[in-house]
Amino acid sequence: MKKYEIEINNEVYRVTVKELPADTDMTTPAPAQATEQATPAAKPTPVTQPAQATSASGTEVKAPMSGTIYKVVVSPGQAVSKGDVLIILEAMKMENEIVAPRDGVVGEIHVSPNESVQSDQLLLTI
Repeated sequence: MKKYEIEINNEVYRVTVKELPADTDMTTPAPAQATEQATPAAKPTPVTQPAQATSASGTEVKAPMSGTIYKVVVSPGQAVSKGDVLIILEAMKMENEIVAPRDGVVGEIHVSPNESVQSDQLLLTI
């Protein structure tokens, strides 16, 4: 087993990684072993999209991570439902769908395709 420290959003986690044989069945969970003890450096929290702020101009949709705008799917004035794809953000060679946090109408769009954005940068308002 190897031990690693992983930093996610400025939180450090200590993990132990065990290499498994290539023919290991990955469809069922491994049984818990009493000899292993978790030693987290910080309490684990799920990685989620940052909370969307509501302002006088509506709900602000911000980038959950740094990346490049691959595609803007919506246009100003377009009605959207909660969960609709608004923008596709490319980060770490993966396309990440930024979805509507609520029903509404798209207000101002602050980004365009091929634009680099930082984490928590305002993308658009609903």
